[in-house]
Amino acid sequence: MVAALLLLLVAAPPQDPPRSAAERMAARVEIVRTEYGVPHIVAEDLEAMGFALGYVQSEDYGASIAVGMVATRGALARHLGPDFVEDDVAGRERHAVAQAGFPQLDADTRAVYRGFAEGVNDYVRLHPGEFPPWVRPDFTGVDALARDVQVWSRSDAARFVRTMAANGGPGADEEEEPDTRAYLLDGSNAWAFHGSRTRSGHTILLRNPHLSWGDPDSLLLRPSGLTYYEAHVRVPGVIDFYGDFRIGTAFGIIGGFNPRLGWATTNNYPRYSQVYALAVHPTLEDHAVLDGEPIPLEARVTTVEVLSPDGGTTTEKVTTWWTEFGPVIHRDDERVYVLKDPRHGIFRRGEQFLRMMRAENLEEWLEVMRMRAHPSSNFTYADADGNIAHYYNARLPLLPHPPTGDTAFFARSRSQIWWELVPWDDLPLYLNPPGGYVQQANDTPDYTNLNVPLDRDTVAPNLPEPRLRLRSQLSLQLVHGADTVDAAEVIRRKHTPRMLLAERVLDELLDALEADPAMAHARDVLARWDRTASTGSRGAVLFKSWAERYFGGADTVGLWAEPWSPERPTETPRGLGRPERARRAMAEAVRLMEARGLALDVPWGEVHRVIRGEVDEPAFGCEPTLGCFRALSFQAAPDGRLRASRGDAWVLVVEFGERPRAYTVLAYGQTARRDSPHFDDQAAMFARGRLKSIAWTAEEIDAGAIRRYRPGREVRR
Repeated sequence: MVAALLLLLVAAPPQDPPRSAAERMAARVEIVRTEYGVPHIVAEDLEAMGFALGYVQSEDYGASIAVGMVATRGALARHLGPDFVEDDVAGRERHAVAQAGFPQLDADTRAVYRGFAEGVNDYVRLHPGEFPPWVRPDFTGVDALARDVQVWSRSDAARFVRTMAANGGPGADEEEEPDTRAYLLDGSNAWAFHGSRTRSGHTILLRNPHLSWGDPDSLLLRPSGLTYYEAHVRVPGVIDFYGDFRIGTAFGIIGGFNPRLGWATTNNYPRYSQVYALAVHPTLEDHAVLDGEPIPLEARVTTVEVLSPDGGTTTEKVTTWWTEFGPVIHRDDERVYVLKDPRHGIFRRGEQFLRMMRAENLEEWLEVMRMRAHPSSNFTYADADGNIAHYYNARLPLLPHPPTGDTAFFARSRSQIWWELVPWDDLPLYLNPPGGYVQQANDTPDYTNLNVPLDRDTVAPNLPEPRLRLRSQLSLQLVHGADTVDAAEVIRRKHTPRMLLAERVLDELLDALEADPAMAHARDVLARWDRTASTGSRGAVLFKSWAERYFGGADTVGLWAEPWSPERPTETPRGLGRPERARRAMAEAVRLMEARGLALDVPWGEVHRVIRGEVDEPAFGCEPTLGCFRALSFQAAPDGRLRASRGDAWVLVVEFGERPRAYTVLAYGQTARRDSPHFDDQAAMFARGRLKSIAWTAEEIDAGAIRRYRPGREVRR
């Protein structure tokens, strides 16, 4: 037996050193950077494609990619300190799901994840000086997958506990607090035009996601994942896809197109998790009661190593209590509160996206969508066959009881707890609707197309209540009708500087100010204003300052003369309900502008800027709460001006014909490295509302090549 083992050891081929294995993988891929640094990856197989994605993201975003992989292991606190303990606990939950789920993925998806991890490893090996000493090039496909895993929502749990405390106690009968998610600034815009609405007869898709732009210095050092990464991946005969890949992931939340079809994602914000209150068992410690039987609570202890002030490490134990239904998020003497989240344990998001990226027609694409492995987005779709669609994607629980919002449902038996999802066919789906368009701007699917309002009797009963905010109403104004468009017109409309809030209240505001002589100058400025957030618009800065004071704060009763109504969804809200408050808000706005040394008619673009590297350009567009479709939010720069920091970031317009023709802009550029020409080379283009034409064919890529290489070495030709 021993002799046989020795023979096997002698006969076994020697294991290649890590770099040798990476070199063989790198030999199967070529990267061509075109203008603006966009990487076009041509690989022999999917593993090599993933390898190149991990490598180019590391080139452009430095240590944050590898540090993000460490985060997926739940191992940051030992290197960065106690602030990361809770992150590590959540990271280990995701990693455990990834460890169990990785063998269940299809072979192609596993190959991409393995390749991505090895691409990050190879970059770390070749550039050790860029990384903290505790970053080791030993990442695996499981680590890469863990970034796409979802677990139960800690934010949902925290919101429930806050609401329960505010209401003075538990129970589904309590009055629910306002849903602050209605005022979130994140999200996206998306349009799809049918050929009947385009001058070429081809479908056109707009993708316009909104997220934080991120701080470039922190993005080079800390875990990322909040920003978009533009890339083109091609494995001949297998995949050909151009789109945005979330930084630090092999797939992430992506949108884009292949030769036959494309899609855009927009956040949908339904309520996923459900909190159940279970009675505490009267005699058994750490037990609840259901169906008259004891239900044990399981203590799960996570031991986290933590960096101590003296440079050593200590350990911290974090205990989470669980039931068979999900985690315990609160306990008192009478009840145990359990969160049951339909997203917990989902690990096939990358597999779903890879199948979507390779789909060739609407039927294939819709079949993939049934996986529902990416639960938090709507999907707007267009293809070369002439189809457009909008699908309200969600993993909604099929509740056996009325929805309870942020309060708990008291469950006495298992039959009162949800076990299945709302059927796929009960989720809204629009296919080639009358009028030739679909649109989404983060509101409910009731008004995706005004010609076919959603029939609520045909869909899941626990969809969010109908809602259509100002950004969505402006979106509908821009696409509804019978006129025809081309790509240039879609780009022009997407960049409208209109501020719908001003169109709804300015006349009444002028009337309210007329009786106050002290406000004469402010009224005169606003009377001459064009009601837009264009760069030269005079009066927009004053109006924004007023709106923040009039509509801000906790007292929101009666602010509109006519509140939003489902009966008049695109015409309301409108008018001022509290003229005296409007006058006080204007007086405060004038005082604050004078304190900042700003003229009341200062041009919008003199205050609001796109500042990136050497670029310092006037910005147009405004916060979604002001009713802008060109959604931008701002934060103070050191000199007191406001720099764009959130909102429009990666914009895509693609027209599907014999071949796709696409136009994009990535506001903050292809890299977070300040010494790269691609750090700020798209910022001025973005500020001016322009898009670049992308290279798609091999000939276009060759003609536009500015660098050609394999990971780790240049390719000389």
